[in-house]
Amino acid sequence: MQLYFDNAATSFPKPQVVIGAMAAYQNDCGASPGRGAYRSASGATNLLDLCRGQLCTLVHAPSPEHCIFTLNCTDALNLAIVGTATHFLALGEPVHIVTTAMAHNSVLRPLSELDQRGVTHTVVPVDPITGLVDPKDIKKAITKSTKLVVVAHGSNVTGTVQDIETIGVICEDIPFLVDAAQTMGHIPIDVQRMNIAMLAFPGHKGLLGPLGTGGLIIKPGIEHTLATIRTGGTGSASEFPVQPSNMPDKYESGSHNMVGIAGLSASLSWILERGVQALQEREQELCELFLRNTKNLSGVSVVGPRTENRCGVFSLRFDENPLEIAIQLETEFGIQSRAGLHCAPFAHETMGTSNCNGTVRVSFGAFHTEEDITYLSNTISTITQKVLS
Repeated sequence: MQLYFDNAATSFPKPQVVIGAMAAYQNDCGASPGRGAYRSASGATNLLDLCRGQLCTLVHAPSPEHCIFTLNCTDALNLAIVGTATHFLALGEPVHIVTTAMAHNSVLRPLSELDQRGVTHTVVPVDPITGLVDPKDIKKAITKSTKLVVVAHGSNVTGTVQDIETIGVICEDIPFLVDAAQTMGHIPIDVQRMNIAMLAFPGHKGLLGPLGTGGLIIKPGIEHTLATIRTGGTGSASEFPVQPSNMPDKYESGSHNMVGIAGLSASLSWILERGVQALQEREQELCELFLRNTKNLSGVSVVGPRTENRCGVFSLRFDENPLEIAIQLETEFGIQSRAGLHCAPFAHETMGTSNCNGTVRVSFGAFHTEEDITYLSNTISTITQKVLS
């Protein structure tokens, strides 16, 4: 038996409709949207537009033309961060960016690269027990030069879910970028109510689509302060050797991953039919079961929030080396997890797990059952008892 518990990295399994949609696209269409007026190319364009609309419906975004497809969430975050900084640097303005200690390297590394261009940034500390940032601390970090606030909605280490709506109010007219890598498809998001200027997301995690898909949904008007970081063919305005300014072509150079987008559209239909709220409630039930089952175990502890303000991502601190535990989980019990620092060095530093090689991470998906969670909990109990005996 193999049980997959690494949905924070990518979701598995996918709904069967995803696999069918991908195969159908390749077998029946195969064209690139915007690259011709023949029937298959038009069909590809219609599918692309459909997927944009589905994504906007999911997060209550007002304009499908402002839904930009990217390679993945990292690509979307780079566009938002580097594109914003590039725009204001070109105007000769100082650029300061605010983020938190729960940020992923998809945010931290672009910020570090921008240091070389004179951009400054502040990493706001978080509570070392829960991983929650105090919105007031974000407000204190904002200066006259702040051009962007970047917050991970859900932590890929602890599962901590931040109070995005309150942070959105604090940001007021400063563009607010939300990294929804661990929450899109897991937790309801309303970009208008939450004052989110840019929402970066992967298609292959909570949205249950294939790898190689993702996007950046931007508030209309943000395109005027977001420089392009990749230029090339768009299938539009081909008579000009400069990048078009119309949306979304301004940011979508090159051919789309239409096989992946076909799968993503199918998974979005699956999610919209069930409702994100219902999926979240189901996930919370599994989280509560797991926390109850592991509450009194010796030799292991859950890092991060115990009950509220969390999604189905858990970091487990063992008395033993996390890599050895992860190997044992798979080889002896068929449980696939991820050990290490999870590309989030400040999060582990804050939680006190940097010096012990990180944690063992288990993360839940849409197809897990109570029996799966009980088996996981019982296995952890068995391993800790072996270590203690």
